Amino acid sequence: MSLESITLQNKKFAFAALARIAEANSSTIGARLAEAYHPNAHWRGSHPLNEMTGLEEMEQKVWRPLHAAFPDLERRDTIFMGGSCYGTDLVGAVGHYCGTFRNDWLSIPATGRPIYIRYGEFHRIVDGKISSSTVLVDILDVMRQAGFWPLAPSLGTEEQWPCPISADGILLTEQDAATSAASLKLTLDMQATLGAYDDERAEGREGLLDMPQKEFWHPKMMWYGPAGIGTTRTLQGFVDYHQLPFRVAFPNREGGNHYARIGDGKYSATGGWPSVRARHLGGNFLGVAPTGRDVAMRVMDFYLADGGLIRENWVPLDIIHLLLQMDIDVFARMQSFFRRGR
Repeated sequence: MSLESITLQNKKFAFAALARIAEANSSTIGARLAEAYHPNAHWRGSHPLNEMTGLEEMEQKVWRPLHAAFPDLERRDTIFMGGSCYGTDLVGAVGHYCGTFRNDWLSIPATGRPIYIRYGEFHRIVDGKISSSTVLVDILDVMRQAGFWPLAPSLGTEEQWPCPISADGILLTEQDAATSAASLKLTLDMQATLGAYDDERAEGREGLLDMPQKEFWHPKMMWYGPAGIGTTRTLQGFVDYHQLPFRVAFPNREGGNHYARIGDGKYSATGGWPSVRARHLGGNFLGVAPTGRDVAMRVMDFYLADGGLIRENWVPLDIIHLLLQMDIDVFARMQSFFRRGR
């Protein structure tokens, strides 16, 4: 019997440890964090959580407020994968935290109803424990589920992200190395076409439809965007409901600043903090007029390959942080709404 790879050991450890943290309570959360993390681990996540160091800060700023708001919290992974990047061992995940919204969270008023909290995550594993975590939680989508929408209507469809069409996203077995490498290469080659495209040529919709990216996407591709952008289907839907408005707003941005590039079987993933730097020069993305401001975007991408093409793409993106750089304070808008003049 062959020994398990370090990647598989890391995935099994993190899969179990992260579930135990999610389902901990006030008396056990400290111990669960200590089981999973190094004492001085670094944690960074969506605004307004941002960055922190050490178990005490993680417990007090992330987990105790989350458990207080959702006392029956549970973790539901739909993708769980791993790999090595730049000499770093990583696990990556997409899924939803689910719980009944009993008490306010991050100033969002509780509803008493079930809420699905969408996440994308990367965790660095060193000597059998997590040394750092990057967690993009779709807080804007929690606001949407709570009954408040602070932006123009999304161009895409707002919905809960589904599991992969192949229903095999939890990769807790050994994956073929050649398949893993091919999946990551497919992703990076596609991303290279996006980076090479010159927005200043102003070729519009037809230019994006005809550019080399079309050679990489499956005819039935699904693109799952964050709240504010929404889900699209087919290359045409991707161009119409996200790519064209985005590229008009942020022409010739700089991307690819990745701390994570991993392939695991049919799955691949990339992430950057920030992944994209740009200047906001065009109008109407998320309903916001051009501000001329420089922005940095915290982005992850998770992909499923199918027959040498990209079938599905899940895209956690910290929209609230991006909007704040565009002079839109989503939390201030929300508080004004719920105060109702008081």
